[in-house]
Amino acid sequence: MATDAPPPSKVHPRYPSTEEFVAEQESAEFGELRRSYRSFAFPLTIAFIAWYLLYVLLSNYAGGFMGTKLFGNVNVALVLGLAQFLTTFLIAWWYSRHAAAELDPKAEAIKSRMEGGA
Repeated sequence: MATDAPPPSKVHPRYPSTEEFVAEQESAEFGELRRSYRSFAFPLTIAFIAWYLLYVLLSNYAGGFMGTKLFGNVNVALVLGLAQFLTTFLIAWWYSRHAAAELDPKAEAIKSRMEGGA
């Protein structure tokens, strides 16, 4: 009689020891994963915060500029405000692609090794 139960390794994963976690944290592969994440996330975070603060500062101190009509009832403030949403979605999409291509394979390799699958 066949069963549909998952293999034993999937039912009860092996839990690494503290020493194994520390050793993995100090490994070159984990360092590369951390570098890949930081080199992508930190610059984009700083750029987005700067872009957001620019919008806030312009709104507070450059009312004349922000009120400049571009066409019809659409002014600079509206266009820049909508651009905030656009950049948020673009950054999320870009990060998702970066994570799928660069981060996830490295993280999965580390995880499988730590759980005893490698």
